[in-house]
Amino acid sequence: MANTVLDTPATEGSLVGKAIKEALFTGVMTLGLFLLYIGFRTDQDISNTPIVYGRPGLLAIFVAIAAVGRFLMVVFVQPLLKARKEAKAAAVVQDREATFFKKHILKFALVALIFYPPVIVSLYGFQGSLKFVDNFGIQILIYVMLAWGLNIVVGLAGLLDLGYVAFYAVGAYSYALLSSYYGLSFWVLLPISGILAAFWGMILGFPVLRLRGDYLAIVTLAFGEIIRLVLINWTDVTKGTFGVSSIPKATLFGIPFDASPNGFAKMFGLPMSSAYYKIFLFYLILVLCLITAYVTIRLRRMPVGRAWEALREDEIACRSLGINTVTTKLTAFSIGAMFGGFAGSFFAARQGFVSPESFVFMESAVILAIVVLGGMGSLTGIAVAAIVMTGGTELLREMEFLKHFFGPDFTPELYRMLLFGLAMVVVMILKPRGFVGSREPSAFLREKKAVSGSFTKEGHG
Repeated sequence: MANTVLDTPATEGSLVGKAIKEALFTGVMTLGLFLLYIGFRTDQDISNTPIVYGRPGLLAIFVAIAAVGRFLMVVFVQPLLKARKEAKAAAVVQDREATFFKKHILKFALVALIFYPPVIVSLYGFQGSLKFVDNFGIQILIYVMLAWGLNIVVGLAGLLDLGYVAFYAVGAYSYALLSSYYGLSFWVLLPISGILAAFWGMILGFPVLRLRGDYLAIVTLAFGEIIRLVLINWTDVTKGTFGVSSIPKATLFGIPFDASPNGFAKMFGLPMSSAYYKIFLFYLILVLCLITAYVTIRLRRMPVGRAWEALREDEIACRSLGINTVTTKLTAFSIGAMFGGFAGSFFAARQGFVSPESFVFMESAVILAIVVLGGMGSLTGIAVAAIVMTGGTELLREMEFLKHFFGPDFTPELYRMLLFGLAMVVVMILKPRGFVGSREPSAFLREKKAVSGSFTKEGHG
C-alpha cells in the first residue's frame, strides 16, 4: 500500500513532464508549419508592388492553441480514453434493450427535416430563410447523397475511389447540355443523367478489375482528372472554363417557378419570391436522399450486397466461394456512379450554371472524408458526418465574432480547410472508426447483433 501511494506522485510527475515536452515540441512544429502561412500576409500597393505584413500576434495564438491543446491531450484526454478502453474491455458484454428515442431516432430526424423549411420560414420570413434552406439544408443534403453513393463503392465493396466527383460532373453536364441544346425537362433528364453516370462507372470499372488498394486509388484519381480536363478543353460542347449558363430550372409537374402568369406564385395567388423554388429543391433533394438510402439498404440485404461485403473483407476468399468478382465490382461502381449522376443533375438545376471548377479533386476528397469520418457502411454515421463537416464550413461564414480574437483582418472562411483538417484529426483520434463504430450484419442467424468496431478491421467500422 505504501509503495502504491509513493508511486502515484512520481507517475503523475512523469506524465506532466512528458506533457510539457510534447507541448513544447508541438509548439515548435506549429511555429515552423505556420510561420509563412499565418505569420505573414502579402498585399499589393497601387503600383502592384508586393508588400509583406507581419502577424506575430496571430501566429502566437495558433502556436499557443497547439501547445496547450497537446498538453491537455496528454494529461487529461489520453488517460481518460485509455481508462475507458480498459473498462470497456473488462466489462461483461450485456444485451441492453434500446431506449424509445434510440429506436425511433431516424423517424424523428425525418420529421425534423420535413418541418425544417416551414419552421425556418416562420422564424425568418421567406427572404430571410433563403440562406438557411439553401446553404445549410440543400447543400448538406447534396453531400449526404454523394457520400451515400460513394459509400456503396468504398464502404460496402471496399474499393477506394478518389475520382468520384467525375460521376458528379457527368450528371451535371448531362443535364446542362441536354436541357440547353434539346430543351428536355428535368424529370426526363434526371434518370438519363444517372444512366449516363452509371455507364461511365462501368467504363471505369473494366480497366481496374485487377487493381486493389493504392493502385486502384491512383487510377480512379486519374479518371477524375481526365473528366475534368475533357470538360475544360472540349470547348465546342462544354464551353471550357466559361461553363454552361442559363440552365433551365426544374418544374413542379410542369409548373415553373417564375413570374409568368402560369408560374407557381401567380397560380396560387402568392407574393413573388425566390424562396418557393429553394423550398421545392429542398424537398426534392430530400426525396432523392431517401431513395438512395432505401435502395442501398435493400441492395445490402440482397445477394449482390453480401457479395460486396465479402469482396471488401477478403477478395481471395470471395473468389474461392464462387462469387464473380468482375460483376461484383462493376455493379458497385455503376450503382454508386448512378447516384452521383442524380446528385449532379440536381446540382445543375439548383445552380443554373456549371463549370469545371465545381468538380475538382478537393470535392472527391471531401466526400471520401465524410464517408470515412461517418463510419464506412453506416448510412446514419455518414449523414452525421456530412452535417458536421458541410454545416461546419458554412457556419464559419457566420462567425464574425472571431475577428475580436484574431484581429479585424481575420476572414474565417479562408481558413475553413485548415479547421476542416484539424477537425478530421480530432475525430480520428477520438473515434478512429468513424462516428458510428459498429454496424449490424446484413445476414444473421436467428438473432441480429451489432458488430462492435473493435472486432472489425481498422477503417472498416
